[in-house]
Amino acid sequence: MNLVKSIAILAAAGSLSACVGAEGFEGGGLTAHGTVPADKSIDRGINAHDLSTLIAGIWVDPNGCDHWIIDDGVEGYLSERLTPDGLPVCSGVAPPETATGPFKDGTPIPDFL
Repeated sequence: MNLVKSIAILAAAGSLSACVGAEGFEGGGLTAHGTVPADKSIDRGINAHDLSTLIAGIWVDPNGCDHWIIDDGVEGYLSERLTPDGLPVCSGVAPPETATGPFKDGTPIPDFL
């Protein structure tokens, strides 16, 4: 049993060590020195661009509250839609568990799934 555990630990360590790569590597976004780039507003992937150029849509959760959603083809971004004082926005713009709006615009990478 100890041999199996040792092999599993070595495999996990080897897999995790592959996450450190050149700046922009999507397997963790780490630079060659193992640090995270300071500017997180830029997508450093296949079609590198400023994230502010993407177009958000709205996904409505099961409780009826809104979330900003952006589909970048490979990656996706989601954040809760809040009022200026931090309360959730529940606008009723769409039925629960529905996404609406042009959230797939802004990237040439298509979804395959």
